[in-house]
Order: sequence, then C-alpha cells, then structure tokens
Amino acid sequence: MGGVTAQNLRHAAGMLRFGRNPAATVYDSIGDDFFLALDDGWLNLGLWDGDGSDASEAAVAVRRLVTRMAHDLPTGGDVLDVGNGLAAQDPVIADVSSARNLTALNITLSQLRAGRDRLAAAHANPVNGDASRMPFAPETFDGVISVEAAFHFPSRAGFFAEAFRVLRPGGVLTMSDVPVLRFPATPREALAGMAMLRLWGIRAQAAATPLEIEHQVSAAGFDDVATSLEGARVIAPAFRAVHARLQGDATGSLPERVAARTMLHEAELLWERGVLEYLFLVARKPTG
Repeated sequence: MGGVTAQNLRHAAGMLRFGRNPAATVYDSIGDDFFLALDDGWLNLGLWDGDGSDASEAAVAVRRLVTRMAHDLPTGGDVLDVGNGLAAQDPVIADVSSARNLTALNITLSQLRAGRDRLAAAHANPVNGDASRMPFAPETFDGVISVEAAFHFPSRAGFFAEAFRVLRPGGVLTMSDVPVLRFPATPREALAGMAMLRLWGIRAQAAATPLEIEHQVSAAGFDDVATSLEGARVIAPAFRAVHARLQGDATGSLPERVAARTMLHEAELLWERGVLEYLFLVARKPTG
C-alpha cells in the first residue's frame, strides 16, 4: 500500500473548499483510476442479478445498468449523455440506442480528457458544461440520458427544465438517481448524511424523495413519467462488492482505504435504516 499522494491531498483540500463546481472538484481529486471502481472507467453502482459476492459480475453489472437505461432512448436519434463520467458508458449508449449522433456533457473537464479514447470509440462529441445551463439550442436531441449524476447538479429542477428545452417533441428523458425515502431522524443518521454530502461535494438541497423528483419532472413539462425503486438490485450488492474489494484488494493508498471504509460505513447505515434508495425514471416530452 502506498502513502499519501498528491491526489489524496487535493481531495482533502477540496473537502475544505469545493468552489463553484463541487462535482468537478470531487471527480478531479478522484482521478481517472478510482481504485474502488467496479470496472475500469466505470463509476456507476451496477444493476446486479446476484448479491454482489461474485466479483466477476461487477463488470457485467455496470454495463447492464446503462444498457437498461439506454433501451428507453429513441432508436437512431440524436442523444445527449449528461454527466457521462469517464465515458465508459458512451460506447454502450451509442450501441444500444443506435444513436445517429451522441453528445457527452460533463462539468469535469479532466473526465472528458481522460475519456477521450472512449468518446472517440462511441463517435461522441464531448462538451464541457453545466447540466442546469446547457449550451445547446432548443429541440436539438431526441433522447437525454443521465446515469447517477443528478444529485451533483446545482439544481435538479434546472436540469429537468433544460432537458425539456433541448429535447424535440416526443423526446425521452431516462435517468437514474439516488433519492432519500425520508430525511434523517436521529443525530447518528444526520451525521452519516452530512458525511455523504461532504465527501461527494453534494449540496444539502440535493436530498429529495422519489415523489419530489417525479413532481419536478412533471413540473418541467414532461408526461408519461414512469419510475421504479431498485436499491435491492443496485445499492445492496454494490456495497457488498466494495466490502470485498476493501478486504481483499491491496490497491489504493492507506489514506484512500481508510476514507473508503468510512464512506462505506456511513452509506451502509443510511441504506440499512431505510434512508437511501435507487431510482430509475423515464419521461417523455409531449408531442403537442
């Protein structure tokens, strides 16, 4: 195990002052080789068939989650991936949706640079920008997809309004998110919640229930809103898989592993006490 790295120090400094773009600060500090990623370049939690104890399923699970979401996109259309991470998901999105054009929007410039080869493989156009102030003309896309990113945006309502604006009539929004079923009810839960917000640079107002998120989508103008909660197939097995990685994998520096164990412990508490869930949502812009 290594010692303290420059990346560790940047993350520690970022926790003291995230700046104007907290998500960019966090993911800049994590870098492009996060040692707990379930597969190289993949940052989502995965959609699992098993309970997370089979390490070989991790690489399948992260792709399965994006594949499921991409199946909801219009076939052969112009697609926007909002918050595309390290771009590992973009070739999957392009393949599943048979996208005519794929654009990847990311507030973190370093991630776009790190994912350059994957973006090229997906024939995707990288754009550095804010999900709540998209640099695109109205009615540019047929589909918008966002994987585990909305809780980082300055405003979910702003993102939904922008997604509605840039979609053509009949266009589809498909997204996954991590809502809360209830707000912390004890000091211990509140402490865990604050730790999660601080570690990931998430604003307190990002905490929202599934119903609140659904209402925001409808308020933006979308209809045919469909949701499902599937934390049992996403959060629970992902936590088990990360536990196994921390116990048996020697990668990551000592500070990284200590921080990861702390983060996992706090997140597990919120999951086990029924605070966190995992949301899939699909909605359509009316054709009228």
